[in-house]
Amino acid sequence: MEKIKLPESVEVLILEDTVIFPTMTMPLVVKDEKTIKLIDHISSTPDKIVGTFTLKSPNLDEHNEKNFYHTGTAVKIVKTLKFPDNTIRVVTQGIERIKLTSVVERTPFMKAAIKSLPDITPVPGVKLEALVRTVSNTFQKIVKLAPYLTDDLEIYVMNTSSPSHLADTIASSLNLNVKERQELLELRDPKARLEALIPILAKEENILTLGEKIRSDVQSKVGKTQREYFLREQLKVIQKELGEKDEHTADLEEIKSKIKSTKFPKEAKEKIEKEFNRLSIISPASPEYSVSRTYLDWLVELPWEKKTKDELDIKKAQRILDSDHYDLKDVKERIIEYLAVRKLKSDSKGPILCFVGPPGVGKTSLGMSIAKALGRKFIRFSLGGVRDEAEIRGHRRTYVSALPGRIIQGIHRCGSNNPVFMLDEIDKVGSDFRGDPTAALLEALDPEQNKTFSDHYLEVPFDLSHVMFITTANIIDPILPALKDRMEILELPGYILEDKVNIAKQFLIPRQIEENGLNSKLIEITDKAVRDLIQNYTREAGVRNLEREIASCMRKVAKEVASGKKGKTILTDKSIPNLIGPHKYFFELKARTGEPGVVTGLAYTADGGTILFIEATKMKGKKEFNLTGRLGEVMKESAQAALSYVRASASKYKISPDFFNDNAFHIHVPEGATPKDGPSAGITLVMALISLLKNKPINPGIAMTGEITLRGKVLPVGGIREKVLAAKRAGIHTIILPKWNRKDVDKFTSDVRKDLRFYFVGNIDEAVKIAFGGK
Repeated sequence: MEKIKLPESVEVLILEDTVIFPTMTMPLVVKDEKTIKLIDHISSTPDKIVGTFTLKSPNLDEHNEKNFYHTGTAVKIVKTLKFPDNTIRVVTQGIERIKLTSVVERTPFMKAAIKSLPDITPVPGVKLEALVRTVSNTFQKIVKLAPYLTDDLEIYVMNTSSPSHLADTIASSLNLNVKERQELLELRDPKARLEALIPILAKEENILTLGEKIRSDVQSKVGKTQREYFLREQLKVIQKELGEKDEHTADLEEIKSKIKSTKFPKEAKEKIEKEFNRLSIISPASPEYSVSRTYLDWLVELPWEKKTKDELDIKKAQRILDSDHYDLKDVKERIIEYLAVRKLKSDSKGPILCFVGPPGVGKTSLGMSIAKALGRKFIRFSLGGVRDEAEIRGHRRTYVSALPGRIIQGIHRCGSNNPVFMLDEIDKVGSDFRGDPTAALLEALDPEQNKTFSDHYLEVPFDLSHVMFITTANIIDPILPALKDRMEILELPGYILEDKVNIAKQFLIPRQIEENGLNSKLIEITDKAVRDLIQNYTREAGVRNLEREIASCMRKVAKEVASGKKGKTILTDKSIPNLIGPHKYFFELKARTGEPGVVTGLAYTADGGTILFIEATKMKGKKEFNLTGRLGEVMKESAQAALSYVRASASKYKISPDFFNDNAFHIHVPEGATPKDGPSAGITLVMALISLLKNKPINPGIAMTGEITLRGKVLPVGGIREKVLAAKRAGIHTIILPKWNRKDVDKFTSDVRKDLRFYFVGNIDEAVKIAFGGK
């Protein structure tokens, strides 16, 4: 091709997006009718040579020589092929670079005068050789990375010794734009073309390397997914041939079978069917599958229509309650009434009972006995310390690891929609930024609303009207008023001495004998020993600590028996201290000698009733009034009211009217570390000040409670039974109460009244006469 002599003028073939380099073979597709005629004309000439030039931008007018580059390539038409779609394929062979000098003809075809642009012969040297090697090696790397380059090119480049041919071959092979190709074509110096190729090759290598890495990463991921898909498909075919089912299909069929065999409410059934259809089209590999599957499991497995049959045998229920609990007559009677109503009217709504009483009186165990008497499942959920509303109503499914609330969880666990559900310690529920759980209980504990209880997770109403809810609390005051209104309050008071003796003999001692591996042939506890444990080792309204002390005695005896002791051990009030140590409590009244300004009061706490020794003293000073003993705001106000009343009534009680101007006063309520509050110590505070100012002691065997007014009226207070039992435990013999609380004392049994004298007063004057020796 190098020996072909070019004519002075040639026909011009304008290319739109192609640049042909010398010595390169280039196929062209020709669609334009005029261009086809040009190709036919050139093919009929002896030399078959045409000048090719490239448009500067697509869609420009090719007849205007300003629109195409004037540096091009003279090419020879090697072969033409005509196709049925009226297009021809032309194979061209580049000959030499040329420059268009002028257009000599425009019709029938554009003809131009040309000038040959032969390569500048490069100066041999180390730099040229380095350029050739760098370009050749880089291009060989690109061939290995680029899918559009063939291995033949790599071999051709390796065997090319001409720098010019090397540069043109690489330039025509790379995926370059028209402008970059044209710039390389216009460089006559092979050395310059090689230098221009180096950054182009480096860029292409980086792009291809990065593309290969991306493709490899994607292919590995896709390959793994495809492999798993093919393996699953093969496993399906194998299982089908063996008559087995794949895990996913078996899983769906199991759920479908459960749905068919279980009875659901209409709304729940629609939700379950919708969720099942959604689950069946989700891939098991999708994270959404496990979320949907868990949700469907909860919906399907909930006992929507499952319930246990009530055992409505009134006599049997009475026997169970009597055998499990001593006394508690009012509570047992209320439960029997509930059973009687259920027997006569099976669709009656369950009551919401609230057992209120000090620790250890049997509130929680009573709930278990109720479930046993009814023949129902029993669930207990402690609300103490719960601060998140979602614990009651559940989390929405959009949250990670979402679950239903504890009420729905408990019903799901027991498999019945009519269990006895005990919400323990409802007075100890807290609230914070996550909501108020007590408020969330309003719907669940309302017999008129809980038929359509809404749990955030389920998104379907659940009927709680068959559930018998029982709540427990130590004190009623902290409970939300709206929630308190929904419950029937049943008070479980503390036990008197005789009650505790009977409970210990009937329940606690036999249980601890069995739990410590003993029997009636090895140990016996006398009644005096039991009384000693109650009076001198415990101070409580319930019997929890009493059981601990009995257990301690049993362990000591068990140790002796295990060590080889023979015979029966009889525990008496004399031997108890030798086993578990000296007495822990003493009658504090014995230490009170009847000093002026010291009065015994009665208080009600979460642990039951207790006695308070209110002490008043005076010192030199003016109009100072100090209060200590961790008193609450209400109790401080009662003390201020007591002082104001005494100052206003000083002359009546023969006290100097100016006592406050000449003295400073201090009232202290031991125990100083225990918080105290409430208005019921008002009468006690007044009596302490009067006793101090008159310098007359009050008999420590007299205790009192009652709220006062500035006019000296004594108002009723609560917790009378607990306060009276605390007084009885402490050895009090006389109790002063507001006259409005007579109705509470009338309910007491003779055991509680025994050895006690009650005085009911309507004002302070009556109390003063009784406390200081009057009738």
